[in-house]
Amino acid sequence: MSSVIAPAGPSVTPRQVLAARTGVAVVFALNGLAVASWFSRVPAVREALDLSAGRLGLLLLAMSAGAILAMPTSGLVAQRLGTARTVVLATLLVALGLAVAGISAGTAGSLAGVAIGLFALGYGSGTCDVAMNIEGAAVERRLGRTIMPRFHAAWSLGSVAGAGLGAGAARLGVPVSVHLALTAVVVLAGTVLGARAFLPAAETTPAADTTSPATRRRALLAAWREPRTLLIGLFVLVMAFAEGSANDWVAVAFVDGYDLSEAAGAAVFGVFVVGMTLGRTLGTLALDRWGRVRVLTATILLAVFGAGVAVLAGSGPVAVAGVALWGLGASLGFPVGMSAAADEEDRAPARVSVVAVIGYTAFLAGPPLLGLLGDRVGTLHALLVVPILLLPTLALVPVTRPPSR
Repeated sequence: MSSVIAPAGPSVTPRQVLAARTGVAVVFALNGLAVASWFSRVPAVREALDLSAGRLGLLLLAMSAGAILAMPTSGLVAQRLGTARTVVLATLLVALGLAVAGISAGTAGSLAGVAIGLFALGYGSGTCDVAMNIEGAAVERRLGRTIMPRFHAAWSLGSVAGAGLGAGAARLGVPVSVHLALTAVVVLAGTVLGARAFLPAAETTPAADTTSPATRRRALLAAWREPRTLLIGLFVLVMAFAEGSANDWVAVAFVDGYDLSEAAGAAVFGVFVVGMTLGRTLGTLALDRWGRVRVLTATILLAVFGAGVAVLAGSGPVAVAGVALWGLGASLGFPVGMSAAADEEDRAPARVSVVAVIGYTAFLAGPPLLGLLGDRVGTLHALLVVPILLLPTLALVPVTRPPSR
């Protein structure tokens, strides 16, 4: 309790801040569960629809397109409705999309139905992502210490659970439609409960009650002209690609490149997420001690090494160890980038929206890029794009340093 810094004004108590911390962690975890549940069943969906790597990449594009279309206005929506309402409504769309994608793939065998479900899943997840990061940044400031990576660690824990349940469902032969529909129900119910503990809307987005929609739109446009915000967005883009490429392709790549079963491929994806979770859990201590620049530089180099080993090892167990290092090294880029975008609370909604839009472009371009490349060189070797892009990104790390006050 002593670590909590109460905000100005009497409306929020330290106890409410701690409750909000728990609520945000729950929402992050359930969002991760939803997304990872889908990714863990991608090999089964590919087989059910008989898709090549290139066509699978184009299908995955539907989810990324939904997220990209949602994010430009997600900050404005969060300001208008408050983060709690935005998260609940967005998760309703996530649940519907997840169920539709699962039923379309597992029961109807409809490629169009899966694409529609993935678009809804992406749109809802993109909106939820911006809103829960705005809420998480507000809680972080009131706690007075680094905690955003731990929220993203909760997302990764949810992903571990989703990957584990997906691997179990694949091994037991549970239909994709049943698995994803049940997951959708759990995610929606838990998110409604978690969002009830969020900070009051006036505390999270204080400008919402005092500015007009036109003023908020002008603030969003102004954020697109800020060099630091744009560079943070570029940094987050590459880190999102490093993370998202594993989410999309590591299970399929190990099935194709190392002759693993679908269940084993899903388990390798789980190894990546475990690495992400450990990095985000322990990374908060490192960030508070050594700062963003030093820690990000070290972790990016680790991701470069791990991704290279995962692709080039030639040995399954060694390659899996590389996946773990890849996850550990890629773990902090996205959450620290979001924290950097939200360093100044009054501008946080607009800046987080801008950074999210730029960052999620990686999820838009990544699946088809790697899919088409995979058709030529193999899915596994296509993942060498990750370390090649990460190395020059080291030059962008200094922009995450907090601005002087």
